[in-house]
Amino acid sequence: MNNLSLVIRREYLERVQKKIFIITTLLMPVFMLLLSAAPALIMSLHTSDTKEIAVVDNSGVIANTLESNELAKYVATEQPLDSLIPSERWDGIVVIGADVVAKPDDITYYSRDAAPIELMRDLTQQIELAIEHERMEGYGIPDLDKILDEVKVDVDCNLMRINDQNEATESNQMLSTIIGFGTAFVLYMFLIMYGQMVMMSIIEEKNNRVLEIVVSSVKPAQLMMGKIVGVCLVAVTQVVLWTLVFLAISSLLVPAFMSPELSAEVAAYNAGTLEADAAYSDITLIQAMSALGNVGYILGMFGYLLLFLIGGFLFYSGIYAALGSAVDNVQDGGQLQIIAILPIILGLIFAISVVQDPSSQLAVIMSFIPFTSPMVMMARVPFDIPAWQIWVSLVLLYASFVGMVWLAAKIYRVGIFMYGKKPTVKELIRWATYK
Repeated sequence: MNNLSLVIRREYLERVQKKIFIITTLLMPVFMLLLSAAPALIMSLHTSDTKEIAVVDNSGVIANTLESNELAKYVATEQPLDSLIPSERWDGIVVIGADVVAKPDDITYYSRDAAPIELMRDLTQQIELAIEHERMEGYGIPDLDKILDEVKVDVDCNLMRINDQNEATESNQMLSTIIGFGTAFVLYMFLIMYGQMVMMSIIEEKNNRVLEIVVSSVKPAQLMMGKIVGVCLVAVTQVVLWTLVFLAISSLLVPAFMSPELSAEVAAYNAGTLEADAAYSDITLIQAMSALGNVGYILGMFGYLLLFLIGGFLFYSGIYAALGSAVDNVQDGGQLQIIAILPIILGLIFAISVVQDPSSQLAVIMSFIPFTSPMVMMARVPFDIPAWQIWVSLVLLYASFVGMVWLAAKIYRVGIFMYGKKPTVKELIRWATYK
């Protein structure tokens, strides 16, 4: 046990004391926030010149309805297309067919450059409205378009979840989906990144012949477990630090950027006094802000994330350690690691699908299989699934870790002394059966 603790201490301190670990731990949350805000920021900074579009309306009913805006200036013209195309004045030319009301696909857009997506969306929407108006006029009913607008209605269904105590609580499907997929992706990233770290560490020490010296005083199984636990503690340290950073951001920065009106609505929502009219307007945003400000909810999510991170890492790191011991160069290790990476990728793919229906039979089954349970179960946790499913999944995951490490240790004890040949899967199985 003393030798095991020494290996764990060395593996842990060797990594957390590096500047790159400190930098990534501190900057990664900021980078993730910037990355999530980047699309909106880019869209706000994106500006395009107003295009001058010539409109050749052979139907005589569309051109006069097109309204110019910041995207395009629509100019009706009766010039033939042959004379418009050579002109440098026009950024685009729209030719509308004579029977466009009956044949709405009889519209052609000409341009020398690629047509901006926003401009084409604006143009087609305006033409669609004009054609719909013409068709309604054909029925001869006065103010038919106004009548249809008054008849239209948007239905917003409030989601309520019934818990084990038969109490109904509000549920936010969109927020749960975002949190579920986000935590599943974090697990996917950590399992691959830190699993590869275990494998690369073993390959490096094997190339330097350090392992041959170390195993003279430490049993191979202890050495492997020391590496796995040491790197696992590094991952746990990073997640804990990220949790503290996230709590600081959610408790300090998020309220500072909320408007007074939104702050009042969030406070009313937390107190259960939010009026129905206000709830129907921005209920998703209000629930999101309420969850971000709820320290207990955040700690609960990160607590489950830690449990599945530790279990999933211990399970997969055994595979990575066995693969690292079986090869003596990074290239061979990169080819063999598909054995570990493939089920992790499948876990993320299933996580993406189960957020659409977290209670489906497929979701439940995949959240119990250790190879996929870390990602799939974390994708389901925000949806308030039965607690027994979470704990059964954790028990199966940690029990499988014991079996996987036992199997990996048998391969590890043989593989660390093998050089010069990349083993096949058949040979790995034979190593695991040695007594």
